[in-house]
Amino acid sequence: MIYVVGSVNLDYVAHVQKLPRPGETVLGSELRKTPGGKGANQALAARRAGAAVRLVACIGRDDDGIAATASLAESGVDLTSVQKCDMPTGVALIQIDAAAENSIAVLPGANSCLSAGVVRDALSGLKAGNTVILQQEVPQEATRTAIEMARAAGAFSVLNVAPVLPESASLACLADMVIANETEFQAIFGQTPTAEAAQEWCQTTGRRLALTLGADGAILAGGDAPRHIRPPKITPVDTVGAGDTFVGYLAAGLHAHMAPEQALDVAIRASAQACLYSGAQSAIPWIDQISVQNLSR
Repeated sequence: MIYVVGSVNLDYVAHVQKLPRPGETVLGSELRKTPGGKGANQALAARRAGAAVRLVACIGRDDDGIAATASLAESGVDLTSVQKCDMPTGVALIQIDAAAENSIAVLPGANSCLSAGVVRDALSGLKAGNTVILQQEVPQEATRTAIEMARAAGAFSVLNVAPVLPESASLACLADMVIANETEFQAIFGQTPTAEAAQEWCQTTGRRLALTLGADGAILAGGDAPRHIRPPKITPVDTVGAGDTFVGYLAAGLHAHMAPEQALDVAIRASAQACLYSGAQSAIPWIDQISVQNLSR
């Protein structure tokens, strides 16, 4: 079983010709509401990668909460640990430009209700062989509690340090695997994001690290030597959710005892596939939809 402790949002996605600079107003062409939240996205990705997944999260008692969990239920994610609270369901405001780049502002809402107590109850049955996936769109105490419980139970913890928060550096040293992009790596570890820097951090902490590099693929550090795998060549339509697809697929691959390099390769291919379609969750592929022919290098 993979447990995902994290956020559930309803995404308000606006398509614009260019992302506005501070103080600038730009006109958009379309507004859509789609299910999202890093926790929900990663849970769906792990499920579509073939794992049994339970989501630990909080939503509001509103229509947004129903809409935000519909895809999860349809895909078979276990929602028995998703609690309802009196705050509105979290919202993400997403702008996507003509080059498929995006900017995102998150209003946590009900995600703020995910307390250490909620996590302790939901993970009370955690055991060795389980995997726990975490991000940082929920209160830090919940994330820390989940990591500590995973360690105590002998479960494998995967921390996606997004967004970067004050405790990110200390939490990263507790997780079994850390997933960070270039900006997050530099902000947390104070080094230029290179394979050598990633490997040095892993050797110092005894942890493993997946450093994502956007169109240049990802580096897996922490073994004998870092492995850099580049993605297939594609023309992206929408990069929203690609990072979450990577996290869910990588965690699912490692949970299924794939060789780390193979799990990384599948995760990169899945995230590339997700970039070919609009939306976050709607673009996340099932494992049998990752076409080697369409995504050949």
